[in-house]
Amino acid sequence: MASFDISSEVDEQELRNAIDQASREISTRFDFKGTDSSIELGTNDITLRSVSADRLTALRQVLEEKVVKRKLSLKALDYGKVEDAAGGTVRQVVTVVAGINQERAKDLNKFIKALGLKGIQSQTQGEQVRVIGKKRDDLQDVITACKEHDFGIPLQFGNFRD
Repeated sequence: MASFDISSEVDEQELRNAIDQASREISTRFDFKGTDSSIELGTNDITLRSVSADRLTALRQVLEEKVVKRKLSLKALDYGKVEDAAGGTVRQVVTVVAGINQERAKDLNKFIKALGLKGIQSQTQGEQVRVIGKKRDDLQDVITACKEHDFGIPLQFGNFRD
């Protein structure tokens, strides 16, 4: 039986590099001078701070440019709502989505079953989904279909075994 795993991971080092690059650009750009704009990386989140909502939008755009340049998916970033902070500033918390939660795993399993490929089984294993099948071609069809469908998270396909 052939199998592969579907997972959703974010390269922490690449994310850190993207945030460092964005911070450097913010410190040198003229339109951010005197706005006390900053990007801070937490354990599973990123905090954006600035003086106004439009500066925050520009900050978000800089962050997204750097994330895309580092070949990370924007689907891994889940933006919270803009909040008022101390000193007349605003902040926004961006959660980094990693791993496949139970709800998304159910959606993935349902989607794979709905493909109607004979001999294909999928099951949730922690924060990933294992797909098992008799034919390699059927497994490749599952990968292609999953890549075309938008699940709202970045998906990686690995551990392919014949």
